Amino acid sequence: MPQPFTLALAGNPNSGKTTLFNTLTGSRQQVGNYPGITVEKREGVLKHGEHSLHIVDLPGTYSLTTYSQEELVARNFLVQDKPQAVVDVLDASNLERNLYLTVQFMELGIPVLVVLNMMDEVAKRGMTIDTRKLSELLGNPVVETIARSGQGKEHLLDEAVRLAGERRNQPWQPLSISYGPDLDPVLDKMAALIQDKGFLTGTYPARWVALKYLEEDEEIRRLGRLEDESVAAELDALFASVSSHCQKTLDTHPEALIADYRYGFITSLLKQGVVKRKDALNRISFSDKADRILTHKLLGPGIMLAVLYGMFQITFGLGEAPLGWVESFFGWLGTSVQSLLPPGLLQSLIVSGLIDGVGGVLSFVPLILIMFFVLSFLEDSGYMARMAYMLDRVMRIFGLHGCSVMPFIISGGIPGGCAVPGLMAARTLRSPKEKLATVLTAPFLSCGAKVPVFLLISGAFFPNQAAQVLFWTTLAGWAVALIVARILRSTIITGEPTPFVMELPPYRMPTLKGLFIHTWERGWQYIKKAGTVILAISILIWAAMTFPGLPAEKAEQYTSRIQALEQKIQEAAPSRQAELTKKLQAVRTQKNAEQLQATAAGRIGTWLEPVSSWAGFDWKTNIALVGGIAAKEVIVSSLGTAYSLGEQGAGAENISLSDRLTKDPGWNKIKGISLMVFVLLYAPCFVTLVTMARETSKKWAVFSLVFNTAVAFALSVGVYQVGTAVWG
Repeated sequence: MPQPFTLALAGNPNSGKTTLFNTLTGSRQQVGNYPGITVEKREGVLKHGEHSLHIVDLPGTYSLTTYSQEELVARNFLVQDKPQAVVDVLDASNLERNLYLTVQFMELGIPVLVVLNMMDEVAKRGMTIDTRKLSELLGNPVVETIARSGQGKEHLLDEAVRLAGERRNQPWQPLSISYGPDLDPVLDKMAALIQDKGFLTGTYPARWVALKYLEEDEEIRRLGRLEDESVAAELDALFASVSSHCQKTLDTHPEALIADYRYGFITSLLKQGVVKRKDALNRISFSDKADRILTHKLLGPGIMLAVLYGMFQITFGLGEAPLGWVESFFGWLGTSVQSLLPPGLLQSLIVSGLIDGVGGVLSFVPLILIMFFVLSFLEDSGYMARMAYMLDRVMRIFGLHGCSVMPFIISGGIPGGCAVPGLMAARTLRSPKEKLATVLTAPFLSCGAKVPVFLLISGAFFPNQAAQVLFWTTLAGWAVALIVARILRSTIITGEPTPFVMELPPYRMPTLKGLFIHTWERGWQYIKKAGTVILAISILIWAAMTFPGLPAEKAEQYTSRIQALEQKIQEAAPSRQAELTKKLQAVRTQKNAEQLQATAAGRIGTWLEPVSSWAGFDWKTNIALVGGIAAKEVIVSSLGTAYSLGEQGAGAENISLSDRLTKDPGWNKIKGISLMVFVLLYAPCFVTLVTMARETSKKWAVFSLVFNTAVAFALSVGVYQVGTAVWG
């Protein structure tokens, strides 16, 4: 039986790599993270002829020099796992830029199958590509595809199997490019030293290691110091010498020279008749025409806000009915469990801790899925990159870098993101101070964990304006993040801004299959978190809201009063039974409220109440907010548990948390807005704080915990006090 092949799927961001991966593997995918690194790892398997293919979708990257975590992950997989071939996906309409990564794969020596994707875009631009000529010049097979429609899929698989089979037992064959008279001599000298000493050659080709030293690759230098400090010192000295020479003679650095010569090599390939135009006119593409309007200085921002607002209208318009169905299901489930289980701790745990707690989070799954679907459409169509491009102008005003846009958007600049990958995306920022300012302010945005709270409050107190509330909440997060960034960059994180260059991918119509896959991947992460992390925390919070409870003497007093009222109801005339039943329910509610307040969580919430009341928060809300430091989704589940425990007992209504809040006299619109402001801005969740400590330092993580909470509380107090004074 033929041996299985491992293929690495690689390429630039926006090259269509993920679409091709989905087309090849369909539902046969596994999504997780690389060990110890919060970078997504996607794998798929398929059968092609007699061969079993294991396809690993590497993170999108422009280079194999490790400026970012994604580039390090991609490179490490290639050199450590040694796949049989790299399937290098190129945006064929931007061939020169995309071939830059191809050349680096070839310099590493790994077998490469070049995939010219988006050939429909090439045709629209009036261009033709001589695939056979390009294959001859590169010395590697080249195939054409249109990943969206699956065109070229079978040819790609045929060529991948052929290449992997031919090169399986052969040593890697690195490409050698001349880097000019200034670098070639020292490059040869470094490569000879590396080869002679066996310096890292068990993993990397000698000339490639020398190139990485000239490109100032920090990871290779770190590994070099661990391997042999004396050889590493010699290489550092050679680099310092040639760097000084280049600076004096050419006013540039070795890294820039290497990039220039690589692009020169690519240009020389393309000028040999590889790319031709059908007519002499350089026709304007659809993307260029669309950008004249969509990225216009005046029209662009207005259209962007309209798109964002439309996303919320679609979410609430389509999600209202399924949200009601899910809430009704959990209401029915709670009632059914209450009827099956006798009153006691087990019933309380299942109904109040699990169904009302975790169920409160899962109730918002329909809205979350719709929002993720629209978000996937914006990303896959290419419009998200335009948003980043337009927001660069804004970022500079507030002391941030254009590359801060994507960390902001990923963190929740469009609701549904997550601060953890957002902070890690800030690694693309070269300036440590711009990176720090980005990392500290990105958690102010509307991550997916905060969205359930906003959905809960807007649905309870603004049922007819829920989309508008979420829209303005999103803009409020941006406003605070930018203002705080300006303050930080003007005080404790001062420094000069660095330049920003961004290339925009062409617009394309996303495929329905791709949208569903992306939506499900994000939605499943939300559901999985609710069923694992949130479940565990909900049980702990339920326990904290259950024990130690009322003192035995106080509990006995309530028991006696309840029994006496029950006896009176049985003996009373029918005309008085309703009045006595109402009084009995009031005693039970009072008992449950006092019992909850006497628990560990209740005592913490009560202890904070004298201060939190300035922002309108009572002790029940405090319990939820303290739990929210662990994970923001816990806020909804904790409120659900608190109100469920506070209303337990015969005759208690099994209604949604939203209805409970609207019926509670202690809640109103002003308190709801105050809570949304606080949840939007206060301390990042525990996982985000850990990530922040890794990306910066523990000092800055603690600073964020304290500073963000202080900003949130000050603004919440202002909202509540002014709102109460004006509207009462």
